Amino acid sequence: MKKFIDEQEINENLRFLKQLAKSFPTQEDAMTEIVNLSSILALPKPTEHFMSDLHGQGDAFEHILNNCSGVIRNEITRLFKDELSFEEMETLATIVYYPRQKIALELNSREGDEDRWLKQTLRLLIQLGRKVSSKYTRSRVRKSIDPRYAYIIDELLTARINFHDLDAYYNEIFDSIIRYDYAENVIVALTDTIKRLAVERMHIVGDIYDRGPEPHRILDLLLEHPSVDIQWGNHDILWMGAAMGDKTCISGVLTNSFRHGNLELIEDVYGINLRHLLMFAQETYKSALVFRPRKTSVDAYYDNPETNIRAKLHKAIFVIMHKLEGQMIKRNPNFKLDHRLLLEGINKEHSTITIEGVSYPIKDADFPTIDPKDPYRLTDEEQAIIDELQQSFLKSPRLQKHMRFFIERGSMYLVVNNNLLYHALVPMNEDGTFKDVELGGVARHGKELFDYLDAEVKRIYHIEPEERTADELDLMWYLWCGPDSPFFGKNKMTTFERVEIDDSKTHKEKRNAYYSYQDTEDMAVSIMHEFGIEDTENSVIVNGHIPVEKINGENPIKANGKLIVIDGGFSRYYQKTTGIAGYTLTYDSRGLYIVAHEPFVSLQKAIEDNADIKATIDVQDILATKGQMTVKDTDKGAELEDEIHSLEMLVQAYEYGIIKENYSTKLVKVSTAY
Repeated sequence: MKKFIDEQEINENLRFLKQLAKSFPTQEDAMTEIVNLSSILALPKPTEHFMSDLHGQGDAFEHILNNCSGVIRNEITRLFKDELSFEEMETLATIVYYPRQKIALELNSREGDEDRWLKQTLRLLIQLGRKVSSKYTRSRVRKSIDPRYAYIIDELLTARINFHDLDAYYNEIFDSIIRYDYAENVIVALTDTIKRLAVERMHIVGDIYDRGPEPHRILDLLLEHPSVDIQWGNHDILWMGAAMGDKTCISGVLTNSFRHGNLELIEDVYGINLRHLLMFAQETYKSALVFRPRKTSVDAYYDNPETNIRAKLHKAIFVIMHKLEGQMIKRNPNFKLDHRLLLEGINKEHSTITIEGVSYPIKDADFPTIDPKDPYRLTDEEQAIIDELQQSFLKSPRLQKHMRFFIERGSMYLVVNNNLLYHALVPMNEDGTFKDVELGGVARHGKELFDYLDAEVKRIYHIEPEERTADELDLMWYLWCGPDSPFFGKNKMTTFERVEIDDSKTHKEKRNAYYSYQDTEDMAVSIMHEFGIEDTENSVIVNGHIPVEKINGENPIKANGKLIVIDGGFSRYYQKTTGIAGYTLTYDSRGLYIVAHEPFVSLQKAIEDNADIKATIDVQDILATKGQMTVKDTDKGAELEDEIHSLEMLVQAYEYGIIKENYSTKLVKVSTAY
């Protein structure tokens, strides 16, 4: 039935409707667009893909990005379980993931039978392409195809199923593709299209950086993704602060990188000049054994000059970091970071440090640049080094490109399709109420705190580098390790203690009360309400930050299904603790699924042996879905319904004669939503 819109509503929106009429100058144009948009609303809900805590593990990320957390493999199984063997389905999946490498391997083993295999592969990929493209309009599918092969692939994907001799038609096209040596390129373009359409939107719930060696590889892949958002993690915030020129964050980034052996990332990838720091470290420190990169043996430290140099680099920047942090703490007493003022407790003569009135032996007290009378003062050379490093970070093109991506696609949190995404926590008091955090002279909690920090980080980023003040940039370090930071969630960070002190009591970091309530449904519902979600029955909170120890029986699904933690140990550094290699989520028209991944062995194993091992837990009931979800059930659906209502107003305005139709104007706009 046609919707009636009264004249008053039209008049209230007349200026907007006159602008809309420029794009849809006649009733017929507007009605055509209404039909187009209404048809999109009826399409199945596209798939969303959630990943978290990638921590520089570029190889595993690329593999899971290629297999869409099992979406591709599941579609292949549904389509071909009665037609192909298990091995054939595995081979087809690997062709989608790594087409050029797998094609070369298969053709080498099929001498004399190459053409038949290429035809069969093309045919199977066309069937798979038809299936994954069924959620989209033909216009959207075309936009996902490499323009060089758009006509061929579009024709193959959209040829009429009831065509009287479809096999002969396909064979003619396949023969032409093979005859002109186009088969490999068409297969690659087709698999790229399948992967783009298999997942409509990618959510990265924080922590791309640190520990693993290839965060740049992850970001380069994300830069090519058509639809991705990022919820910043604490490690990302540290790198963002460094890229903005905050000297404490710069020293923190370098400390983490040297500790985890990622010198190449700093020098070769981002072009940071470490020459002055290296010369200073070699001249200043006789020994740096305890500062050797993680998982490096004592023998390796003494036997390998490169390892020795890296340890001294780590020690030099470690000292600079604690000096800069001390200065920052004294500038900001409201940050409540006095427990990090450790250098003044060092007794170099007795190789001890006093923390909270207790004296502990330290492994290395050789700190010639620390003045006991003024321990947080940088020497002239240390000051020159950090000044040079600041300029190097500010002028690194690739680093700045990656950080701009974080600002443009990133945020503190995201509410999408009635689900709430944030990296770590919402700070809480011991009684389970939201904790007031005083920053910028105002106490805020919950959503107000998140909104303030989101706006403040973006504001600081957009200030010209030379105009950013130390007081403004100090916020970035607080977000990294502040006791009430929504990114950190612990009472203190015990970096110094873990490196220098054997007594494990000093290593303990008490978690925020949020984690005491994390498995409580009432807490999850309270957070959802705080962030504006009313329909909590059909919503979940997704976060990461603290690895889920599956090996010890811990469950990623918490709060009676209202909260899911998807940090399962993507980084190899965590996998002994978690027992897996990360969790990911997929959310399609049928429901929500969590996937526990086994460690990615190697690209060679993935290609040669079709190594794509995982376990899937179906948690579809969490969202209480009733039947297949459609675009109408999503945020995009709400936007399209608003557009339809506007067009309906325009049609009514034409009928009332409030706006005159213009038949001489060519239609400007057609739907580009899907």
